[in-house]
Amino acid sequence: MHEAGTLPLEAVVDLRTLSEHESKQVLATRGASFAGEAIVPDAQQAVAAAQRFGFPVVVKLVGERLAHKSERGLVRVGLGDASAVQQAAQDLLALRRADDGEVGLLVAQHVSGSRELLVGMVRDPLFGVVIVVGIGGVSAEAINDVQMRVAPLVRADLDDMLDSLSATSLLGAFRGQQPLDRDALWRTIDAVAQTAIERSDIASIDINPVIVTPQGEPIAVDALIEVHTDNQASEASTATPVFPRHADAGFRALFEPRGVVVLGASTHPGKFGFVSLHNLLASGYRGRVAATNLARETVLGIQTVESVSELPAGEFDLAFFCTPASANEQLLKDCAARGIGAAFITSAGYGEAGDSGRAAELQLVETAKAANVLLAGPNGQGVVSTPSSLCAQIVAPYPPAGAISIASQSGNFVSSFMNLARSTGVGVARAVSAGNAAAVDVADYIEWLSRDAATATVLSYIEGVTDGQRLRTALELAVARKPVVLLKGGASAEGARAASSHTGALASNDDVFSGLCRQLGVVRAAGVEEAFDAAAFFATSPLPRGNRVAILTTAGGWGVVTADALSLDGILQLAELPDDVMAQLDDLLVARWSRNNPVDCAGGETRDTIPLVLEVLASSSSVDAVVYLGIGIQANQARLMREGEFHPEHGLARIVEYHERQDERFATAAHELAQSTGKPILIATELAVADPQNAGPRTVRKLGGMCYASGPRAVRALGHAYSYARHRGLAD
Repeated sequence: MHEAGTLPLEAVVDLRTLSEHESKQVLATRGASFAGEAIVPDAQQAVAAAQRFGFPVVVKLVGERLAHKSERGLVRVGLGDASAVQQAAQDLLALRRADDGEVGLLVAQHVSGSRELLVGMVRDPLFGVVIVVGIGGVSAEAINDVQMRVAPLVRADLDDMLDSLSATSLLGAFRGQQPLDRDALWRTIDAVAQTAIERSDIASIDINPVIVTPQGEPIAVDALIEVHTDNQASEASTATPVFPRHADAGFRALFEPRGVVVLGASTHPGKFGFVSLHNLLASGYRGRVAATNLARETVLGIQTVESVSELPAGEFDLAFFCTPASANEQLLKDCAARGIGAAFITSAGYGEAGDSGRAAELQLVETAKAANVLLAGPNGQGVVSTPSSLCAQIVAPYPPAGAISIASQSGNFVSSFMNLARSTGVGVARAVSAGNAAAVDVADYIEWLSRDAATATVLSYIEGVTDGQRLRTALELAVARKPVVLLKGGASAEGARAASSHTGALASNDDVFSGLCRQLGVVRAAGVEEAFDAAAFFATSPLPRGNRVAILTTAGGWGVVTADALSLDGILQLAELPDDVMAQLDDLLVARWSRNNPVDCAGGETRDTIPLVLEVLASSSSVDAVVYLGIGIQANQARLMREGEFHPEHGLARIVEYHERQDERFATAAHELAQSTGKPILIATELAVADPQNAGPRTVRKLGGMCYASGPRAVRALGHAYSYARHRGLAD
């Protein structure tokens, strides 16, 4: 399997391939199911073995050096009598080469079936044992329809893997054949996983094909195991990391400090020492603020001191470093002596700067550890905590208060997410950039935020992964408490190289990472907007209890495109509207309405149409969620009237106010229905971006909701929410 390029691994030269028969024996002892077979030395005994098994049979030339037999024509199948077996055995023995080493003949029961799977294992350098399931056979490499999950697996992981294959329909009842016996396949997969976990010398396992009989029974007919000759595998530690790694008091000092001291404050508006102090004061931070400056200058009304040692002990929890790297070790000791529990270091010149920088970074970590100070950074952007009105960072923005918390390897993405928070009104609780993550990494932040009462959902950006097991454990713990939305850079080969250059971390195989996210219930987003949309959903909407969606639209095209997006999502479906709902809609809508889902009002809305139709849809037991398209249309016309030369005459003042009130009513009705029914009602319009002050989107924001920029974006967020809810057992 590794030769097919499924998982690009580091080159290894200390590998030995077990023979097919030996490989099968290793796996069979742990429950894998193989066709009956025997190893014989010559044609005569091959015939005898075939007679014991019953015809037809398969005969192969096998040996430790014969890994890929089909490529050399060393397999004969469908041999129906003794003479055919004898001739095949003689022919195969004649094909052996001097460099093949010791060979024999493998005689096996012939297994027939038109469906073939592969099952395998490889070791990821970061996450350890990875199980691979996909469409098998000789064309497996060309088809490349596989799914990957990180061991240990549970039975539900297999169903998710099979259902995620492009060719999953082949595994159900198909052309008179029985559906795949998934429980039987699970026994083989579990045998592979347990074998790999128990034997660290095994580098890879390849079972291909696993033939699915017409009765649905999966029977493996070939297997190869590669082992390290030095009995050492290149893999991540299988030890379960311990969380939390840092005391809660350190994170409280970082996010909820009683006082903040800015080290290296400056009077120059372009310096970090000025900007960070300005942002701290301008955000309305309610704690005590102090600053150091070697010249004791007054900066932004703050009388600075020359040294931290001049500050009273026990009144400051967070030190924000805007000082040269060369000064930071001593400054850190000075801070610890004043009872400061957390230090955020913006200074560059550490791990990203080469060997000397890495040495300085390690020394800084040791100093912080000895002083019991939580060390954030270095080379980081800063920290935000709206419950404390804290904006300690070297850049803008400061977001509105809310329940999304951000932990990012990149400070730029902290800014991106907070900018989206400002534009949508869906606020942020905590935000932090990990920088070089010398002592506290994204995994630590994710785990702590999952325990933080102010955080409803965790939103994270990562690039490289240095400790796959720690990240897995952190994500697993977090998802059990609240939703986690993840954006990962380095998905492509080019992106991985860029991530490595940026962070100095190793980017793991992206298919492995995606599989891990699926099995843990982590929402993995493809882009910044998608990630924020999903996080905003979790922070503002009830979880869907099913996947049946009704679409309400005031224009047909919007409904069509949104229905297409729903179909492409793959896990949501258009709700089938029952007769009683159809009858109620007939009473509310004009005769030309679509009479289908999406519910297209066809331009026949009256004053109360939208709220009443929303109520009918949301109240139906056949609908789990509603997507409403078209809010803001009336207010958009009102804006044009207000801006025109005829306003306020000609009755325009009255109609403008009416239009705006209507869109306010629609937004309010959707909000109240979501609360009363416990069902998500998603509102989408391009006006959320094109004209955020439109009465429709503005009212959605005022009520604490999310107005999505388009129907497809709303659908994508809903799909993520449903997947999470289903993973947690909260949805059908």
